[in-house]
Amino acid sequence: MASRAISLALLVAAAAVASASAQLDEKFYSQTCPSVEAVVRREMVRALSAAPSLAGPLLRMHFHDCFVRSKGPFWAVPLGRRDGRVSISNETNQLPPPTANFTVLTQLFAAKNLDIKDLVVLSAGHTIGTSHCFSFSDRLYNFTGMDNVHDVDPTLEVQYMARLRSKCPSLDDNTTVVEMDPGSFRTFDLGYFKHVAKRRGLFHSDGALLTNSFTRAYVQRHAAGFQEEFFADFAASMVKMGNVDVLTGAQGEIRKKCSVVN
Repeated sequence: MASRAISLALLVAAAAVASASAQLDEKFYSQTCPSVEAVVRREMVRALSAAPSLAGPLLRMHFHDCFVRSKGPFWAVPLGRRDGRVSISNETNQLPPPTANFTVLTQLFAAKNLDIKDLVVLSAGHTIGTSHCFSFSDRLYNFTGMDNVHDVDPTLEVQYMARLRSKCPSLDDNTTVVEMDPGSFRTFDLGYFKHVAKRRGLFHSDGALLTNSFTRAYVQRHAAGFQEEFFADFAASMVKMGNVDVLTGAQGEIRKKCSVVN
């Protein structure tokens, strides 16, 4: 049901073929499909009511798509972006991996004209959703290649590490999922910052935020509160990221069926 609702919402949006335009515009579909936002919102609410765990993947789908070619903050979304006509698998190496250190993260973000504030703000998208064990289990086992029970990531808080090991019993676990923001993984809130500040960030990339003075200060500030400030920052960074390498006009197409080119 949830997947059908998502497909319907995306199809409605994609089918609203508007006249060519060189720029994004919040009112791009106002003439050709004036109800598109209401339709998409209704279908998203319906889908997430049936499967709340989809919130995280949907948020990250936008993040990943922009890098390559929900009870939370709201922002106006500039519309009119085109879909590409090609899909090249190795272009995903532009995505910041969960294993990345701070240097790699900043380089990948800078390549898309995003700064370290965008890095720490957008990382907090991990406040919702789950992850498979294989995305972080190298922090729990054989961290340096010593292959013994004590060979773990020393930057990970001990009790949290033990809890993760109880859920992910080996490096070979490819099926188990865990909450990225334990206790509130279905709610967009400040829980992520509270965990990271205690060295309980799930991924290497989360822990890396504590290795830089600016991002560490941001984490600590929002672990203590200031939710509206964070929401405003997140909205601004999402819009900024949404403008990365955008295709407009004749550079791409508005698909009639999302899964295939026209």
